[in-house]
Formats: sequence, C-alpha cells, structure tokens
Amino acid sequence: MGNTIDIKMIDRQIYQTLLNTKESKKVVVVLGPRQTGKTTLLKKFAHEIGTHLWLNCDDPNIRASLELKSEEQLRQIIGEYKRIFIDEIQRVKNSGLLLKLFHDTFPDVNVMVSGSSALEISSNINEPLTGRKLEYMLYPISWNELTHNIGFLSAKGQLEQRLIYGMYPDVINHPGNEKEILTQLSSSYLYKDILSYKGLRKPELLEKLLQALALQMGNEVSFSELSRLLEADKKTIMTYLDLLEKAFIVYRLSPFARNIRNEINTKRKVYFYDNGIRNAILAAFQPLALRQDVGALWENFILGERQKQLAYNQEWSNCYYWRTTQQQEIDYIEERDGLLHVFEFKWNPTKNTRFPKTFMSEYTVGKNQMISPENMDEFLK
Repeated sequence: MGNTIDIKMIDRQIYQTLLNTKESKKVVVVLGPRQTGKTTLLKKFAHEIGTHLWLNCDDPNIRASLELKSEEQLRQIIGEYKRIFIDEIQRVKNSGLLLKLFHDTFPDVNVMVSGSSALEISSNINEPLTGRKLEYMLYPISWNELTHNIGFLSAKGQLEQRLIYGMYPDVINHPGNEKEILTQLSSSYLYKDILSYKGLRKPELLEKLLQALALQMGNEVSFSELSRLLEADKKTIMTYLDLLEKAFIVYRLSPFARNIRNEINTKRKVYFYDNGIRNAILAAFQPLALRQDVGALWENFILGERQKQLAYNQEWSNCYYWRTTQQQEIDYIEERDGLLHVFEFKWNPTKNTRFPKTFMSEYTVGKNQMISPENMDEFLK
C-alpha cells in the first residue's frame, strides 16, 4: 500500500492558475468530469482565501434559494461576503442568468463556480456570461501530478495499472477496488447526466454507441458506418456523440488535410478522456499480457495526458492526425506558431518509426518524435 495516494493532499497543476484569478472581477468557472476533485480544489482555494460564502447546489434548499431570485433577494444571501463559491452550479435552473446578475450587480464580489456537466453549462451559461467569465478544466489526475506526488519510479511502476484502470482520483486512491469504482462511476455519470439532458430516452442506443466507440478507440470513425451498425440515423448518432463530448467522456481528433492528394479529410478519430472508463464500458480489465489492444490503450493514454498538459500549460495548439488513402499515417500532429510537430505513439520502443516522406517534404515540420514509455515524461512536461 506504499503507493496509496491521499488525493486530498495532492497538488493539482491548475491550482496556481486559479490563485492568479483571485482578484479577477470575472466569474471563474471550473469545469470537468464528475469525481475529478473539483469540490476538493475549490475548498482548498476557499480555505486559503479566508472568509467566504460556500453554496453547495447539491442541497435542494440552497438550489431553491438561488433560482430566479431578484437583486434584493441575492443581496440578502450574499450579505457582507466578498467571495462566493458555488459548487455544482449545473444543478441550478437558469444558472447563466444568476451568474450574470452576480457579475453585473455586485462588481466587488468575487465568484468562483464548479460544474460537472458541460451539457447544462454550455447551454445555460455561455451566452449570458459572454465576456464575463474565465473558464478552466480540471481533468482526472495527470501523469505529472502523479509523478510529483509519489515519485518518478513509483509512478513508472504503476504505468500498466494506469493504462488499464485510468487516472480517476478514487481509482488511484483505492488499489484493489478499481473495477467496482469504475463500474459505478461509468454507470452513474455516463447515463444519468446524458439521459436526463433534454429528456433523451434511448439508453440502449447510448450503450451501443459507447461500446462501438470503445472498440474503435483510436481508429477512424465513420458516422455512416456507425449509423448502419447501430441501426440509427446519422443525425441521431452525431447528436449523441456531441453529448458524450460535452459530458467529458470522449473527444474527437480531426484529420489534417491541406495540400496532398488522397489525404483523408472526412473521418474523425475518437478517444476517451480516461482509459479506465473505456475499459469499464467493455468490462475489460485483464492485464496487458493478455490483451490485443495494448497499442490502442497506450495511444489513448498518452494522448489524453498530452491534452491535460496543453490545457494546464495554456499552450494553444490545433491537434490533428494524418492519413492518406494509401494508408500512410501519422498518429498525432500539433500545429503551433506556423510549425507542425508530429508524433508517433509506440508501446514497444524497439519498433522503428519513419515519418512518411510525402508529408515531411510537403509541410514545414518542427519536432518529429516517437513517444514510448521510455521518453513519455519529456513529452508530458
């Protein structure tokens, strides 16, 4: 049990960024999947700030007190407080208008909120808070956070476990109970959030779509093929996939296609934010030695970790993959400051990697690297 982590004590990379917003007059919004530690993070921040008002919107009485209130009623709730924390803001009806009222009416009050579902938040908050908010994402534990907390060698010793069980705080913190935690986590937030949104009532289709995406993880996905496979119309498939993205379960990687004939530009690759959630959907927790999908697990893991670092480091990149009809391909491309940085992901570092000459001669390439467990830490700085 030497590697058991007390997640409440772990330093989150985003914390210093949030501290830098403490004098901001904009509403600070912390988004992220359920159970990634948003409440813990906000409570740590609130404790460091000092005197504050904490509003937990899981409490129905607090929700009722916040919904559709007048300026005078809000003034009564706020009292003399200058710092307000609102946890699980998506539970409040018309939350965007509420936060707009906070921002416009009480300019000397700092407001920070957390939200677990971009489904409600994107539809309720984005428009009313245009120009009035700072938005940040809290992911499951990052590789950097893990290595910083338990040390480089201990983290490397856990790498196989992380490929199978992922990086959710509870999962890391309770070795031996990973399957139970992931099964509960996936069934609760995968279905509850999405199916409760705007009255969607097709759990069987959602389950089949998730399983199909889990099986095709890291491969190109055709909406037409999914439509035929799942016997559902293409528009419904695209709607459900969009909801899965807004619930922070999957994300898409677009193809890079500019100059070369035969570049593929219609399909997308779909990845899961967390390996453990993907494996829970398939009930596939067997060790790597007994698996046929190790390469896909590695690609999903390392790419997800890279997305965390880009977000936390506030590096703005356009991210793609590249493929031609002749099966030439590059796993991952970052376009930044006029350069294309290209990467291949290999679990087995003995495999030779050559980047396609067609691509290298046509485009202005910066870095070109093969990323394996041996050099992953440099890639994830």
